[in-house]
Amino acid sequence: MDWVKIIHLLCVMGWMTSIFAVPRALIYWKREWARLGDFGPTGDLTFRLYRFSAGLGVIAVFTGLWLGWVWDFAPWVWVKLALVTALAGHYAMTGVMVARARRGEFRESDKYLRIFNEISVLGVIAVLWVVVVKPF
Repeated sequence: MDWVKIIHLLCVMGWMTSIFAVPRALIYWKREWARLGDFGPTGDLTFRLYRFSAGLGVIAVFTGLWLGWVWDFAPWVWVKLALVTALAGHYAMTGVMVARARRGEFRESDKYLRIFNEISVLGVIAVLWVVVVKPF
């Protein structure tokens, strides 16, 4: 069981890296696109980070569900799952922005992307609180 926890934590850390970094990287990608008028190294790195972390997110979800099952889906686990679902929605929205950016479409302002980025931080803090405190 400890190995499942370790795999879960490692994959969550990798997924969270992307959740925090990709919206911020979109700002720099947008600036690079304006300067070069083409797909540059920042865009390539951002796309690769997003794509790689998607697999980590899937593994994190499966191992998290496994752990939830082991813990008989206690009420706090359901709250965590709801929060993780919201983070997955955030990640999917980021993916839409990355896909548009690959086509040279940057619709969101820098300010929007900064706020969008900070929302994920609040979501992760909520998940950590539920996991550590287990309020239910």
